[in-house]
Amino acid sequence: MVTGDRLLLDGATGTELNRRGVDTGLPLWSASALTTDTGLNVLRQIHLEYLTAGADIITANTFRTHRRVLGGTGQTARELTVRAVATAREAVSEYGRPAQVAGSVSPLEDCYRPDLVPTDDECHSEHSERIDHLVEAGVNVLLLETMNSIREAVIAAKLATITGRPTWVSFACDREGRILSGETVAAAAAMLLPLGVTGLGVNCGPTDTLSKPLRELRSACGPDFPLIAYGNVGYADEVQGWINTDAIAPDGYLQHAQTWPVHIVGGCCGTTPEHIRTLRAAENVRRPGQPWRS
Repeated sequence: MVTGDRLLLDGATGTELNRRGVDTGLPLWSASALTTDTGLNVLRQIHLEYLTAGADIITANTFRTHRRVLGGTGQTARELTVRAVATAREAVSEYGRPAQVAGSVSPLEDCYRPDLVPTDDECHSEHSERIDHLVEAGVNVLLLETMNSIREAVIAAKLATITGRPTWVSFACDREGRILSGETVAAAAAMLLPLGVTGLGVNCGPTDTLSKPLRELRSACGPDFPLIAYGNVGYADEVQGWINTDAIAPDGYLQHAQTWPVHIVGGCCGTTPEHIRTLRAAENVRRPGQPWRS
């Protein structure tokens, strides 16, 4: 299921927490929800709503549960990671139907600042720790998302693939379709495919900019390799982390998604359960096993 058939991912978590009144100020961002009972209850409800909307796989709230963000020892990072995955599992159990849980692995530093990527040794040590935490917590898929450089993505992917868990790698790209580091997604594919990753894609960019890098990835990876896409609605903010807007309504988002040559589609920052519900409604009238694009 996770390597060939079409899958519908969930939508945003951090921005949805913000919509519902949970503190998502930096540097903790979405991880703040894991520190209070109220935050955990809201998080579980968000997961449940995405499942009800039709998501096949939900993403555990582990985007910021790593040592570099939290400070101190790795124990706090482990505890919050396990708590995040457990909350996602609780939602799946409450939903009562099969669904999978992905473990989010983000860049160690600012997603939009490839110049801040740590040294190779630091990347190896810290990504190794967080991937170990996710595997221990029991995620089904390792989702290396919003990656902004090939160097960090390759280090994290090597550590993820040796666990035996399906590993997807998704990049943040600029409006020209290049990774924020200035590198091409085709170059990334050439480095990552030999490692055994099971999905490649693009996320955390304006929804209307994803088609170009996705076409490049499709050319680099061949017609059948699983590609993934999930775009933004809104814009980044240095204080709050994200400003929600309604710039792209669910029907508009669907129109963009229908142009993406992918097998795995969802929503990134600013998207809501209604965006996923609209994708599911369209998916239900398509032919199983075909790329998302008509």
